Amino acid sequence: MEPIILYDAPSQRSYKAWSPNTWKIRYALNYKGIAYRTEWTEYPDIEPLCKRLGIPPTDKKPNGGDRYTLPIIYDPSTNTAVGDSAKIAKYLDTAYPRTPRIFPPGTDAFQAAFEAFFLSKILQPTFRTVAAQTAAKTLNPISGEFFRRSREEDFYFGKLENLNTPEAWKALEEGLGQAKIFLEANGEGKALTFFGNKDKLTFSDFQLAAVLKWSKSAWGDNSEEWERIARFHDGFPGKFLEQFNELEVVDL
Repeated sequence: MEPIILYDAPSQRSYKAWSPNTWKIRYALNYKGIAYRTEWTEYPDIEPLCKRLGIPPTDKKPNGGDRYTLPIIYDPSTNTAVGDSAKIAKYLDTAYPRTPRIFPPGTDAFQAAFEAFFLSKILQPTFRTVAAQTAAKTLNPISGEFFRRSREEDFYFGKLENLNTPEAWKALEEGLGQAKIFLEANGEGKALTFFGNKDKLTFSDFQLAAVLKWSKSAWGDNSEEWERIARFHDGFPGKFLEQFNELEVVDL
């Protein structure tokens, strides 16, 4: 059986993978044990790729134009291309039913509720703290220029550097603190995951791990900034991400 193709944008790091959206699917594929290979795709090539594979736009830009994003997978066993990380995750659960489910029955509502919290309280402040670093130091130059131009023009941010404020760091710390409270509700001695079990993971676990991986990749593994994040709330972010070490497999 031919492996699934995972399309991802490369970074300058030795392990290449950095994108939180694609890390969600990389974690999922590694967790499920589904064979795949990565096709590294620079940002200017994403829209032509989507159009070639018949992937619709992810959403609309403020000016009404279409926005095309990664991740994308192509599954040669079913001749199916899928975009958008949540749709890909649900496709993998359906197409590979003998693998561990990341949307276990009865969890769709709670995972949707977590996503709403995650997007506003963790992803947004993370973006503000690492956007400029992603454009300047993480991505290859051709993608970094595209990332900067598209974000500054599409969202009217002005310079990405202006987003990295003390208020953004405070918001990120507060959001991660709330996530810690959620996970600790499973009880003392349980794993820091949504089921309290490191062997039973969900899409929500992968969302949180992926955005922490983005921060770590953007700033650098041993950077002062990543160490600051990892130490929030008695080291919760660092401890949470460590649980996914075995799933951080990248085919280069």
